[in-house]
Amino acid sequence: MKKTLSRWGQRFGLGRAIGLFLLFVFLAIRVWDPPPLQELRLRSFDLYQLLYPRVTDQRPVTIVDIDEQSLRAYGQFPWARTRIAELINKLTAMGAAIIGFDVIFAEPDRLSPGVAADSFANLDDATREKLRSLPSNDDVLAAALRRSRVVLGQSGISAPIDPGDLSSIPRTTVAFRPPDPTPWLVKFPHLLVNTPVLEKAAAGRGLFSIVPERDGIVRRIPIVMEAGGQIVPALSLEILRVGFAAQAIRLITSEAGLDQVQTIPPRFQLPTDANGRLWVHFSRPERDIYVSAKDVFEGTVAPERIAGKVILIGTSAIGLLDIKTTPVDPTMPGVEVHAQVVEAAMTGSLLSYPVYAKAVELITAFLVGIAIVIFAPMIGALPLLILGACVGGGLAAVSWYFFQGQNLLLDVTFPLMSSFGVYAALVFVNYVREQLDRQRIRSAFGQYLSPTLVEQLAQNPEKLVLGGEERTMTIMFSDVRGFTTISESFKDDPQGLTTLMNRLLTPTSNAIQARNGTIDKYMGDAIMAFWNAPLDDPDHEANACDAALDMLERLDELNAERKREAEASGKPFIPIKIGIGINTGRVTVGNMGSDMRFQYTVLGDAVNLASRIEGQTKSYGVPILIGARTAEAVKDKFAVVEIDFITVKGKTEPEVVYTVVGRKAVAQSSDFESVRTSVQQMLARYRARDWTGAIKAAEACRAANGAFHLEGVADLYEERIQAFEQNPPPPEWNGVFALQTK
Repeated sequence: MKKTLSRWGQRFGLGRAIGLFLLFVFLAIRVWDPPPLQELRLRSFDLYQLLYPRVTDQRPVTIVDIDEQSLRAYGQFPWARTRIAELINKLTAMGAAIIGFDVIFAEPDRLSPGVAADSFANLDDATREKLRSLPSNDDVLAAALRRSRVVLGQSGISAPIDPGDLSSIPRTTVAFRPPDPTPWLVKFPHLLVNTPVLEKAAAGRGLFSIVPERDGIVRRIPIVMEAGGQIVPALSLEILRVGFAAQAIRLITSEAGLDQVQTIPPRFQLPTDANGRLWVHFSRPERDIYVSAKDVFEGTVAPERIAGKVILIGTSAIGLLDIKTTPVDPTMPGVEVHAQVVEAAMTGSLLSYPVYAKAVELITAFLVGIAIVIFAPMIGALPLLILGACVGGGLAAVSWYFFQGQNLLLDVTFPLMSSFGVYAALVFVNYVREQLDRQRIRSAFGQYLSPTLVEQLAQNPEKLVLGGEERTMTIMFSDVRGFTTISESFKDDPQGLTTLMNRLLTPTSNAIQARNGTIDKYMGDAIMAFWNAPLDDPDHEANACDAALDMLERLDELNAERKREAEASGKPFIPIKIGIGINTGRVTVGNMGSDMRFQYTVLGDAVNLASRIEGQTKSYGVPILIGARTAEAVKDKFAVVEIDFITVKGKTEPEVVYTVVGRKAVAQSSDFESVRTSVQQMLARYRARDWTGAIKAAEACRAANGAFHLEGVADLYEERIQAFEQNPPPPEWNGVFALQTK
């Protein structure tokens, strides 16, 4: 049983386990639904409204605006109740269907005649009594209310007040079946109402209180609330009830809260959230629904703007502080928010966030997350990225379809966020696993492979297999000249010899790696390196020659430093000299060895030739020898001189060998051109059996040599010519010299 569970665990994998755990964490967070998650969801709904605000060709609502020009014409607000009555009378006469107030008349009018009679001290008794006999401004307004259909605004407040006797004020009938909705409703401790005479005269009354979200944006407004211990409708709901002659309001509840608010008879069925709040589908602000109160008083407003319309009286004046922030407008007057609710309800454009939406989001997040957990480790990164983009786009498209076509709000941010979180966890686990694998590779192979190769193997572990590939590469061999003599000087100090070799191999190795070379191996005092593997190097021939010259320059610096040390200590100084052989050709490169131990190296005839060429640097007295293919590739970049036409020991095919004495600046100098001409003349006469001419050319070469270290070449040819003068070469001789040593 344990073995079965272990196999199952290995097959399932740590990444999948972490992804599955994280998925359930995300689902638990969605059930909890903390405020940051709510705000993310609300922001996505804001984006929908910005992209697709409500559009309608019907304008059933007109706002009579107590705007700045109205205040300039008729004085500061609040106006006398008689002026408000005049406004109602004019609107009623123009055929207004119903009038709603987004203002409250909580105190008796201070401008009523009776109040004025008690306010002025110098009035005669007759005038005072006459004023007291006149009807109050509130009575005038109440009479106007009774002649029309008017819904007065009320306000829910937190500060304690003395509302007086509310039992005499008419209340809208609110019906519901258990469970009781009051625990779910938005609550205000106290209710601020109009004066009793106005409340009794009005056809309806509703709260115009708007409660923004945590971020101050109005997205939902409570359509029913609890204020002062009683359930009261919102102003917009009461306008719909009175305007369409409904008798009462019904609340449809469930164990999860409110589902819907209806008018009785059910002319309107308004979907709400659990707290009785209605999602507002805002249209863009349009000034054509506004009519200035001043124009109504002066009779200059077009009759069709009023006749048969729902009229809302409110203010857009900045000084009256009734400005709200909405998803489509940061400065929308509060009265327009109510107007938008009424208009959306009358045109069937209400938004709904159904009670099953949360379940849909949880199920979607679960299914997408499970799919990622199962399939992410099985498919490549690019297919997974494409699949994820398609799934994300599909979810967004479905959510957009329901918003645009069905007025339903479905949150796509949570499924996308949870899916991305699970995917990121899987990617992170895979990344950590790969890093651990790479670190193991670096630790295992870093001791005997070049750093470049180790890093490539770490990035591509699949390269750790036996076998190889054919490539054109440049190979270098480097060896110390006179190492036996140097070793003898350290016979009593073997540790000193080791230190010296490290001082030599460090700068020369750095020179190779600085030119993109890979060090194959160290063989005592010798180095084997190659170019164009494992990384592609289109300039491998030039980089190898550059590295060789760098090695000589660093060796000169080391010798100068050692000479100063020897002089300071009174010890003899033996300079270190090296020979470098370079050749280019087709080779096999890869991991060579056994299943237990293998090494990344090169095999082929070009490798052997490079080793043989390096061995002849001592014979010619030059530090660098290169093969013909290398010379052909670098002849325009370096000062290259042909040295000989030879067959190395163990080979039958001849090879032209060259030396490199400097970079392009040297090649362009007149001294180098003179030396190269002398060497070319020497080789031409030598191969033509013109021994006398060859000797003269060799002497000229030696005389013009300067700093190019070709004296040994001239000496070698003089020795050969002397031997040929005694024993001439056979008639078929073509200038090829067969080397007898490696």
